[in-house]
Amino acid sequence: MPLTTVGTPTESDGVSLSHGLKQRHLSMIALGGVIGAGLFVGSGAGIAAAGPSIVIAYALSGLLVMLVMRMLGEMSAAYPSSGSFSSHAERAIGPWAGFTAGWAFWVLLCTAVGLEGIGAAQIVHGWLPGTPGWAWVALFMVVFCGTNLAAVKNFGEFEFWFAALKVGAITLFLVLGVLALAGVLPGTDSPGGSHLAELLPNGGEGLVIGLLASVFAYGGLETVTIAAAESQDPVRGVARAVRTAMWRIAVFYVGSMAVIVALVPWDSPEVVENGPYVAALDRLGIPGAGQLMNVVVLVALLSAMNANIYGASRIGYSLVERGQGPKRLGRVSGGVPRVAVLASSVFGFLCVLLSYWRPDDVFAWLLNMIGAVILVVWLFIAVSQLRLRRRLERETPERLTVRMWAFPWLTWVALAGMATVFVLMAREPDTRVQLYSTGAMTLVLAAAGYAWQRARERR
Repeated sequence: MPLTTVGTPTESDGVSLSHGLKQRHLSMIALGGVIGAGLFVGSGAGIAAAGPSIVIAYALSGLLVMLVMRMLGEMSAAYPSSGSFSSHAERAIGPWAGFTAGWAFWVLLCTAVGLEGIGAAQIVHGWLPGTPGWAWVALFMVVFCGTNLAAVKNFGEFEFWFAALKVGAITLFLVLGVLALAGVLPGTDSPGGSHLAELLPNGGEGLVIGLLASVFAYGGLETVTIAAAESQDPVRGVARAVRTAMWRIAVFYVGSMAVIVALVPWDSPEVVENGPYVAALDRLGIPGAGQLMNVVVLVALLSAMNANIYGASRIGYSLVERGQGPKRLGRVSGGVPRVAVLASSVFGFLCVLLSYWRPDDVFAWLLNMIGAVILVVWLFIAVSQLRLRRRLERETPERLTVRMWAFPWLTWVALAGMATVFVLMAREPDTRVQLYSTGAMTLVLAAAGYAWQRARERR
């Protein structure tokens, strides 16, 4: 897409793509997108640090995510695009911003594909110990690369059923937990509020660690705005998905954290060793709870692999369409950017190989580099929305089918929240390296994007 078309009424970076996603696909992608392996497993470390105040941590970070999704929804409904926030940043701030946000997110998604493949392989290897883990990673990569090389409706169908399983599992968990707390679940005694007596067992420092852990558990919500560009009704689809974000976050994240800390003592070793959901199900005497949750976590990991290959390929395709990458990545056949799918899958598999070859230096450096990318993306979203909203009100107000609440005040509140998270990351030794590494990568990409922009302007 030529730079002169940025801001025109018609998006060109989604024209060559098919529109095979149905509303049911988008709705379930939006539902399942908030339920990842980070919630099922990673939340255990947050609970161990924050205790019962983990509920406050997830509520605070959830409010920030709601504001970000509302801002992103406003822009994506006005300008549906497979580039999502990258396209919006280019339109609002400049080509260098779209370049920086887009390629940083592409690296994040591709690396996440490798990490999820490793995690899924470890689960299957536990069931079949005689099989090599790398073979399972290779199998998963081939399956989901193949899925994404085919028509986009195949991606939608996989995500629909993956999300349905995740939503069903966590809904059943919440129902059983609430029944146990109410004292009506057979064979269990309600602990009442005995586990909630000490809200901040590790003081404010524990709450900060829990808050940082919860912020990064919300990553993945952005995929629905990328997928909306390939749906049958992009504006309506993204509007509906964003409008339901509040209750999804409240129920699945905050609700499940509240049930877990009410059922299980926060300092129980099982919370970290087995995962908080397994620990809670064991307390309820559910037979085979560990294996049951392993199946759910496996589904969550495979779902994330599928979604991240899709998201990376579409972000890469959009960047190339806007002249910000190798032209070959922009080739589309059958309505699918197949070269971008292959490139994203190959990079993901390379990350897996690095985890075996150089786990202590290269792979660790790569993980630190992407540690805070999602916060950088959110920052670009907020700044873009501040600039684009005024332009939309002035030039095309009919495009504002989704509006940010209490604009511009809540946008500034979100920016203040992001700044606070950056400061907290700088204070904590475990996250400081991630912050600085991500900052270095962002500066390099911004410099490259700015140099590219100036070169284009001169030509």
